[in-house]
Amino acid sequence: MRRREVITLIGGAAAAAIASPRLARAQQLPVIGILSSRSLATDTDLLEVVRQGLRDVGYSEGRNAAFKYSGADGRYDRLPALAHELVRERVSVIVTMGGDFTALAAKGATTSIPIVFNVAGDPVAAGVVPNVNRPGGNITGVTSMLRDLAQKRVGLLHELLPRAATIAVLVNPDNPSSSEQTESVESAARGIGCKTRLLQAATEAQVDAAMASLPRLQADALLVGSDAFFFLRAHQITVLASHYAVPTLYFRREFAAAGGLVSYGSDAAEMYRIMGVYAGRILKGEKAGDLPVQAPTKFELVINLKTAKALGIDVPPNLLARADEVIE
Repeated sequence: MRRREVITLIGGAAAAAIASPRLARAQQLPVIGILSSRSLATDTDLLEVVRQGLRDVGYSEGRNAAFKYSGADGRYDRLPALAHELVRERVSVIVTMGGDFTALAAKGATTSIPIVFNVAGDPVAAGVVPNVNRPGGNITGVTSMLRDLAQKRVGLLHELLPRAATIAVLVNPDNPSSSEQTESVESAARGIGCKTRLLQAATEAQVDAAMASLPRLQADALLVGSDAFFFLRAHQITVLASHYAVPTLYFRREFAAAGGLVSYGSDAAEMYRIMGVYAGRILKGEKAGDLPVQAPTKFELVINLKTAKALGIDVPPNLLARADEVIE
């Protein structure tokens, strides 16, 4: 499902996403608590995909289910309190959105309420579950495998810019996975003979400063690390990348749609629909810990040809042919 296929549903989604669990309990409806490191504005489309997954297994909002949304607006330190609030509301299931921190916050808040998570990389290494095939306890979910795509993403940049000698990497130091992401990119870059330059940003001002340093660092390209805060700042980052004329690869198609050069990552719609299906199966009585963690089966390459032309980049025909979407 693409953004354009769900955009007409946004209006009703925002109001529905903040339904009161107390009211739902009075009506005897199960409540799905949504814990996100992002905001309702950025999550609206994905919430509709979660709803679709629930509908696929017989749950329709307002008829036999309700939602309670809690978003941290990119502030990871707010997540534990928001998770405990959902537990106090006695929601039926907690669905987490926006990375490892969100999943760990939910896990730290309850051992009884079922949790369906989305993490960027290996949920075992992140300490979310002990086993992906049979997670056990009250938790299961999906992994987007974003951090494991470093070699592929660096390879795509090299294919697009074969003469690039220096790749800058933008990460959020507040994200516990930032060091893992940086090491993965550095290793992949060494494999093709490229140097890397580390940029860190956890605030809007720090994003401005990091992007402004690109000319001084003589970066030939930029790779933006997977992070919920960066997703919230997609417009800012894509505008600055254009201003400094630095070819940039992102982790979600929304960046390319906003004017970014290229994105490569797992199909978010597929992953979030599975999360909705899992939440519905749990409401029907299945145990979260018995449901295996799902990994993506599809990855999306999106190229913004208009941006490529503005940067003076001739995209190789074979790369265009492999793209899942070309924005002109």
